[in-house]
Amino acid sequence: MTAQPTTTARMTRAQMDALVDGHYRAEESGDLEAIVDGFTADAQHDVVGRPGDALHGGDQIAGFYRALFEEMRIDRFEPVRRWYGDDHVVDESILHATANGHPFGLEGRGRPVRSRFLHIFDFTDGLISRESAWIDLAAIQQQLSD
Repeated sequence: MTAQPTTTARMTRAQMDALVDGHYRAEESGDLEAIVDGFTADAQHDVVGRPGDALHGGDQIAGFYRALFEEMRIDRFEPVRRWYGDDHVVDESILHATANGHPFGLEGRGRPVRSRFLHIFDFTDGLISRESAWIDLAAIQQQLSD
């Protein structure tokens, strides 16, 4: 007897929204545990322009966010639009943050920054299995240049 492949129920837009919005709320509150809990155990995390390969798993993802939070406080994400697929969502938003450390190698000095952000979230078994983030670094560099 051949084993039948397993299938997972298709996620609704409301379920996708709940995961993405929960992820953003966790970033805004600096809740590393909640961030990691939103990902599958073998999740991939990639920020375009970040040196190095994509990150894998909760420990590496938590390490990324821990370092990010030392440099920048995320105040809020302002929604612009979302596009939905069967197992993914593309989210365009505006990041509002405060640069406290040296984000992207620039001195923050507690200055506010605002930048367009594009996230692509893939989902597996009701969790985020991949996050790819694209940020307008030129806008942040311009705002933090002396």
